[in-house]
Amino acid sequence: MWNKSAEAKASPPASDVPGQAAITPNVNPTQSQPTPAPVAPQPPAYSAPSAATAPTSTTIISTGLKVSGDFSGNSDLYIDGEVLGKIRLASARVTVGPNGRVQADIEAREIVIEGSVHGNLKAGERVQLGATSRMQGSLVSPRIAIEDGARLRAKVEMVRAGDTRTASSTSSGAGTTAEPGAARAMSASGKDE
Repeated sequence: MWNKSAEAKASPPASDVPGQAAITPNVNPTQSQPTPAPVAPQPPAYSAPSAATAPTSTTIISTGLKVSGDFSGNSDLYIDGEVLGKIRLASARVTVGPNGRVQADIEAREIVIEGSVHGNLKAGERVQLGATSRMQGSLVSPRIAIEDGARLRAKVEMVRAGDTRTASSTSSGAGTTAEPGAARAMSASGKDE
């Protein structure tokens, strides 16, 4: 049994109110300070994310939806339904799912095709044609990946990354330029035009 010396032990003051017990603080024997009551954690203050730190979200056009019009913005887009119009998401990724049917010109940072696209593609970084994809139109990109089984009937132009001048002239139908170092236009068969 623990005994504390009489000198260190302070006696609690008596209550002046009859019938009321004296209140003694909860004292830890090793400390002279009372133990603080538990405090409920406070939620952090809300601050809106800045544009640089905000995560990009993905907009989904699911199977069964038919949408027509012009799309622009900066969030990623996943299409598994039908789309007719123009898609311009220069800093985002556009994915056409296996059930996707698109009749539109698509301009995006990255384009991934698993379904069917009839239109002109212009990618800032790369285009990927999956094994179940069918693409018809023109394709302008610095990098192109074509998986076995993909069906491609298009005018293909490889450009340097960031070379928008050559890419914009091709997408408007003007053809290739004759400047030294300019990208060459090639048909899907790989022969020079």
